[in-house]
Amino acid sequence: MAIKTTLNYSPNFDPKKRKTNQIKFLIFHYTGMKTEKAAIERLTDIKSRVSAHYLIKQNGEIINLVPDLYTAWHAGKSVWKNYSSLNKDSIGIEIVNPGHDINYKKFSKIQLAALVRLSKFLIKKYRINLKNILGHSDIAPERKKDPGEKFPWKLLSKKKIGYWHNLNQNELIKNRNLKTSSKEKNLFLTNLFKIGYQKKFLYNSNFNRISFDQIISKAFQRRFRPEIINGKIDQECLLISQNLVKK
Repeated sequence: MAIKTTLNYSPNFDPKKRKTNQIKFLIFHYTGMKTEKAAIERLTDIKSRVSAHYLIKQNGEIINLVPDLYTAWHAGKSVWKNYSSLNKDSIGIEIVNPGHDINYKKFSKIQLAALVRLSKFLIKKYRINLKNILGHSDIAPERKKDPGEKFPWKLLSKKKIGYWHNLNQNELIKNRNLKTSSKEKNLFLTNLFKIGYQKKFLYNSNFNRISFDQIISKAFQRRFRPEIINGKIDQECLLISQNLVKK
């Protein structure tokens, strides 16, 4: 069953068609612009050199910007496991939201309902592994915060979109803000690398090791521990990472 979309094609895509089995990831974004109109204009402006395959408007309408079998320009310089520059391997979905730099807000129920319909359709059509459903900040933590800590990953995982840990909330709270040893911090980072997060800076090579640890820890927290985004590796973060690695 097809998904109802409105066509508003962007000129920003690679002209070479890709094969169906090349599509292995769904990447979620927020638009990060003041208005919905400005976001659509940017994504369809040849000068911007950015695009996505789909955009979900505030009213839940789904706009198709680039056909699935063409590579849209949404991920940029990015890494996940053994994949790099994920544009060629993914479908990008933008959701209208002004983002952290303007007035970051919760995603509406009607937007999320549309996202669920679209995601389920794409997951089935391209046989996408649930572990390959990611946020822009997962694959580009140095540059991006979207879709951010207000994006309901836990809720979506219950609908078989993405995945989540299966730890008890009381156990998590009990371990929140408890300090970790150097050995435990290293174990946490090793877990993140196993999950898929990048192992070194792609841009800021002059940053020190502590800065890198904080950046990928914040990306992990935005995704799996959204209550506190501080880049500090506590026992709760360690516990979650260990649980996810076992999945």
